[in-house]
Amino acid sequence: MATNGSVLESNVDVLIIGAGPAGMMAACWMAHCGVKARIIDKRNSKIFYGQADGLQSRSLEIFESFGFGDRAWNEANHLIEMCMWNPGPDGVIRRSDRIPDTIVGLSRFQECVLNQGRVERFFLDNIKKYSKGTLQVERAILPESLEVDASKVDDDSAHPVTVKLRHLSEEESTPQQQVNGSKVSDGLFRSSLVYEDDEEDLIRKSQSRAETSEIVHAKYVIGCDGARSWTRRSLGFELLGEATDFIWGVLDIIPITDFPDIRMRCAVHSAENGSLMVIPRENKLVRLYIQLKEVTPDASGRADRSKITPEIIFSAAQKIISPYKLSYEYCNWWTAYQIGQRVGTHFDAHERVFLAGDAVHTHSPKAGQGMNVSMQDTYNLGWKVGLVAKGIAKRSILSTYRSERQQVAQDLIDFDHRFSRLFSGKPAKDIMDAEGVSMEEFKNAFIKGNMFATGLSVNYGPSSIVTKPDTAVDEKANKGNHQGSAAVTRISADAYAKRQALAPGIPIGMRFDNVQVLNQSDGRPWHFQQKLKSDGRFRVILFAGDVLSAPQKNRVEKFCDALASPTSFLRAATPPSAPVDIVIEILTIHSSRRVETELLRDFPEILHPFDAHVGWDYDKVFVDDVSYHEGGGDAYFKYGIDRERGCVVAVRPDQYVGWIGELEDFEGLQEYFEGILVLNPKA
Repeated sequence: MATNGSVLESNVDVLIIGAGPAGMMAACWMAHCGVKARIIDKRNSKIFYGQADGLQSRSLEIFESFGFGDRAWNEANHLIEMCMWNPGPDGVIRRSDRIPDTIVGLSRFQECVLNQGRVERFFLDNIKKYSKGTLQVERAILPESLEVDASKVDDDSAHPVTVKLRHLSEEESTPQQQVNGSKVSDGLFRSSLVYEDDEEDLIRKSQSRAETSEIVHAKYVIGCDGARSWTRRSLGFELLGEATDFIWGVLDIIPITDFPDIRMRCAVHSAENGSLMVIPRENKLVRLYIQLKEVTPDASGRADRSKITPEIIFSAAQKIISPYKLSYEYCNWWTAYQIGQRVGTHFDAHERVFLAGDAVHTHSPKAGQGMNVSMQDTYNLGWKVGLVAKGIAKRSILSTYRSERQQVAQDLIDFDHRFSRLFSGKPAKDIMDAEGVSMEEFKNAFIKGNMFATGLSVNYGPSSIVTKPDTAVDEKANKGNHQGSAAVTRISADAYAKRQALAPGIPIGMRFDNVQVLNQSDGRPWHFQQKLKSDGRFRVILFAGDVLSAPQKNRVEKFCDALASPTSFLRAATPPSAPVDIVIEILTIHSSRRVETELLRDFPEILHPFDAHVGWDYDKVFVDDVSYHEGGGDAYFKYGIDRERGCVVAVRPDQYVGWIGELEDFEGLQEYFEGILVLNPKA
């Protein structure tokens, strides 16, 4: 750290701007990967009330991989059923359908809801634990300027991004509330109904005080600062899309009502008064999303947020839910927003400054996607930046963030565009009503979109970290980006099909699905996904097949001999004097009977490494067998893997599958890691 006159200057590997869920996810990766980082936010505290609340299946799997999934799962309210209420022939709303809220069998976790403030608390605790207190959110800090030295962006050791920061006072960093003096918090300061930016005013105020600025030189910057992203604007990038005329209000209340499904997720369409969504939450709370038909944008397309109050929002809810009665005594948060769908023109600048979350895509909140997709942006990006910053991975993998997440963002916008318009439209009176929305069409859209909404349908295209045919590259993924596409591992469609056929239940490019297996040494059942921790390591999963068969055991031993070679990717990726599994962990699942198999007799040492201080590693070899108490024994069947011959699967640090091959295809596996990691073969 140094001073330039009276201005403090410092270097950091990664600077994260914005401490919402997307920024927290990025910081979590930095803590788990041991990267020198800072995370700043212009607000003086985390969220305590309101904001996002939906947690989808994939997000909960990610939380578990970091070590706090149980906290969220146990504290949240679980959404079991979706009820649809529509007007009958007499115009009175009635329950017309019930369907599972989440598709059955996709994940161990289903959709649940929990206050964003609690989610941020889980992140903060986890970041503190794994960074040993060295990485904490620095609040009341606002970026003032950002410059990228283009002459240094190709130098891996350089800090080419210079960011000037301003330290704000308590008053400056406190969000302004719509109703001054109100005991109920509102979220309008973060809403799409806010059209002005306050950064210039805050900087001007802070400049009047001495020693309020500092300069940070960063290798990488990640902008997670919301829909009105300062980082995006400072780069000259835009969000492209459109806004609708639909204005919605949101209330978090403890309702007093005779509406029978108040503790179910509900979509309510009234005949004349608009639509409403019911989201039952924790601690007796219920969130109501309420269409405000009496509030409309002006000629410029903007709505006057000063005319929107909790009373106006609640009055609209009472009209929609009639003839049922609705009142409340307690409300802890409210807001309003204008539906719009927009996608960023760029996701990064020079692969040194990245944008994530609402900074590159905005949409309506009713499908429970905002916080989830935002967090999954930085879940995709964080490990890549972290491993590159540490010199473990090649900087070329950073281009895969744009190619992978831009397509997800576009899919999200397309889904939300259709879903939000169906939700906001007036129900059709009959089959001859061409202008009204068919409630059957709405139901079908919800069911079809449910797979996407879980976050489990994401299927990344070909790149250096996903071995698929380059003919599958989607040109749309690079539209508007001058830097071109991610490097693609060359593989023919025929070779890809043969590899995928080895494990059709483990699609290349998708997240590694869960099965139950047993620990070979103690027989304990495990959800195998629990072993894919988000600690920055790649995994090579050896499906060893029937190791009691002499020919198969010979195949396994030859594969392990190649792994143990000084020139193998495993050895070459390992720093001197470090444990052999510090960059790549080898996990084994075999198909022989557990009680007939012995760890030390039947498996080469590379699969259960020995440490002079603690002995053998008993937590790396598993068996697809039946548990005494919890069943199982069908992992190979679910994955479609031959129980005799097995196969090999390479999994990225974010649990997505990158490569599949035969045990004999060690050269292909070697080439996969040579394209990703900085390897130093041992002599």
